Amino acid sequence: MRKLIYIPIVHTAADMGSLLPAAKAEFLRRYGEQEWEDHNAVIGGFWEGLRERIAGLHLEYARTYLYQDGLPVCGKESEIVTDLARQGSQNHALLLWLVSEGATLVGTEAPEVLLEEHELVRGVLTAPEGEKRQAALEAYKTKGKELLARRDEYIRHRINATLSDNCTGLLFIGLMHRVDETLPKDVSVSYLIHRLPFRRAADINRLGGEEET
Repeated sequence: MRKLIYIPIVHTAADMGSLLPAAKAEFLRRYGEQEWEDHNAVIGGFWEGLRERIAGLHLEYARTYLYQDGLPVCGKESEIVTDLARQGSQNHALLLWLVSEGATLVGTEAPEVLLEEHELVRGVLTAPEGEKRQAALEAYKTKGKELLARRDEYIRHRINATLSDNCTGLLFIGLMHRVDETLPKDVSVSYLIHRLPFRRAADINRLGGEEET
């Protein structure tokens, strides 16, 4: 039997890369500076608590595989995670800690699909107010769901192809994904967290490139 621990996450500002300036501007437009600061403080506490909960699982790290939302299969997975951790991503710092304990980092997503979604999101965030913004949003609503479904299917494929028998996978995945719905029957899924206490969690994830279903 293979085990998968499903961990819903909220992306930190550092995870947004080149989309951060536009995503932050959109968030500030909706909610204001104080809400941005408060929300990011809560997210920081979430990641600190998550590390403690994972440590408390007492995993056999040599038999643990790490799957990460947004991490492409490219041969440079370690470099990407290290770079983002240096930029302040608590998510990727946690991955580095798990790797240092003996866990295996696995490229998780199809790079061409991630790039396509990235450009779609950028189009929304950079479109001027008015008809052009509305047109970009409509395109995103239509295409975004398709891209999310393609991403989920590829992630399932990667888990099935790389998670060995009698091993445990940790899947760090955004709120809008549904990877757990059609995994192979020999993968036993458990949930480390069932609900995230963030009022703006869905907004942050959508601004980072995920569409609500």
